[in-house]
Amino acid sequence: MVADQIPNSVQTLILLAWNLANSSLFCILPMAELINFTHSPISDFHEMQSSVTADSLAYSSSIDDFIAYLDDALAATSPDENQDELESVRIKRRKFESDEETEESTSEVCTHPGSFGDMCIRCGQKLDGESGVTFAYIHKGLRLHHEEISRLRNTDANKKLYLMLDLDHTLLNSTHLAHLNTQELHLISQPDSLGGSLFKLDKMHMMTKLRPFVRTFLREASEMFDMYIYTMGDRPYALEMAKLLDPQGKYFNAKVISQDDGTQKHQKGLDIVLGQESAVVILDDTEQAWVKHKDNLILMERYHFFGSSCRQFGLNCKSLAELKSDEDEAEGALNKILKVLKQVHYKFFDELKEDIAERDVRQILKSVRREVLGGCVIVFSRICHGALPSLRKMAEQLGATCLMELDSSVTHVVATDAGTEKARWAVKEKRFLVHPQWIVAANYFWEKQPEENFVLKKMQ
Repeated sequence: MVADQIPNSVQTLILLAWNLANSSLFCILPMAELINFTHSPISDFHEMQSSVTADSLAYSSSIDDFIAYLDDALAATSPDENQDELESVRIKRRKFESDEETEESTSEVCTHPGSFGDMCIRCGQKLDGESGVTFAYIHKGLRLHHEEISRLRNTDANKKLYLMLDLDHTLLNSTHLAHLNTQELHLISQPDSLGGSLFKLDKMHMMTKLRPFVRTFLREASEMFDMYIYTMGDRPYALEMAKLLDPQGKYFNAKVISQDDGTQKHQKGLDIVLGQESAVVILDDTEQAWVKHKDNLILMERYHFFGSSCRQFGLNCKSLAELKSDEDEAEGALNKILKVLKQVHYKFFDELKEDIAERDVRQILKSVRREVLGGCVIVFSRICHGALPSLRKMAEQLGATCLMELDSSVTHVVATDAGTEKARWAVKEKRFLVHPQWIVAANYFWEKQPEENFVLKKMQ
C-alpha cells in the first residue's frame, strides 16, 4: 500500500495521533496503543473538530484518557462527511503546535521516524525506499526506523514490564477435530463440560482447551506487564486464540505477533517488540525459538491436554483428555510462574536501587533462579553421558553446587539406578537419593520440589 492508496482520513489520523503523542503535554504513548485506533472504522471527525483544542488536551489526566477520547470520536463518526472538516482538524493541529513548540523545534527538519506505506508518519512526505522494521501486527504497512524504535523504548515510563506469551502448550492446547481419538470423541458433544475452558471451532475444524488458571493468570499479570501474544502459528489462528483468551480485548488488542510478523524464519525475536530487552520476560515451552533471548526466557512445562499433542512430542503416555483429568489450578504451571513474575516485578521496581535505566530483568531472572536450589550440593550417578552436561548446567543455574565425588557436604545424589555405590552411600548417610526429574521439575516450577515425590527406589 502506498500513500495515495491510503484513505485521506486514515492519513490525517496517523499524522494527528503521532504529533499529539509526541507533544510536550504528553508522556510517550506505546506505539501498539498509538496505532490501534487506525483499525477502527474511519469516516468523519465531526465530534473531533470541536474537541481537538489546547484546552481539551492540556487537562487530560493521562494518555489513556486521550486514547479513550480518540476512540469515542472515531466510533461516533459517519461516512458521509466531506474533507472540509478534515482540513479543519489539520488547521487546528497546526495552531496548537505553533502555540506549544519552541522556535528551535519548529525549525527542525523532519527525520522521518517511520512510514505508513511510503508516507512519513510525522510530516506526510512521500519517501523513497524502505528502511527500519515492519510492525504489520500493529497495522499493515507500518514501518518504524531503528532510531524511533529506540526512542519509544527509552521513553516508556509506566510501571510495567513486558511479557511475551506463547500460545500452544503454554496458555492452551489445540487439536484438529480429525485427530481426536476414540477416547476423546466425547468432548465434541460435551464442550461445556469443562467449565467454559473447552472450545469447538467449527470454521477452523479445531478444538482448543485453555490451560487451567489462565484467566486469573492474565488478569493478575496484566497489572504488572504490557502483554503480547507471540506465536509461531499463522495470524488467523493467533487472532482466534486471542479472542478466546481475551474476549473483551482488555489485554492484547493489537499486540498479537504471528509467524508472518517476525524478521527471522523459524525464530522469535524482540526486534519487533516496542519494549527494552532489559524489561522483557518471555514465557514459552520451546527454548530453541528464542536463541538470541534465552536470558529473558522462563521455560514452561508443556500442557498436553489432547492425545495428538503427546504424539507430536513422542510421549508414550495418555493425555489429560484421555484420562478425563486436567492440571490442578493451585499446583499447575501458570500459578507457579505467576508467583515468579510477581517476584521479578517487585525486585525490578521496588527492591533495586540503581537508576531504572540500569536495571535488567535478565539479571533478576538469574538471581531468582539461583535461589531455587541454593544450598544443595549434588553428585550425579549413572546418568546418561548425553544428558549429564545439560542436567548439571540446569542444576547450577538453579543455584546448586555440583561435585564429581562424594564428600560430607553432599546433600543430594541424583541417579537413575539405586544400586550404584554413590546411591547406596546416600541411603547409608541419610542423604537425599532422587531421580533427575527432581531437577527438571524445579527448573519448570522455579521452586525446590519435595524430595519424597522423586525418591529413587531400589529395583526388586
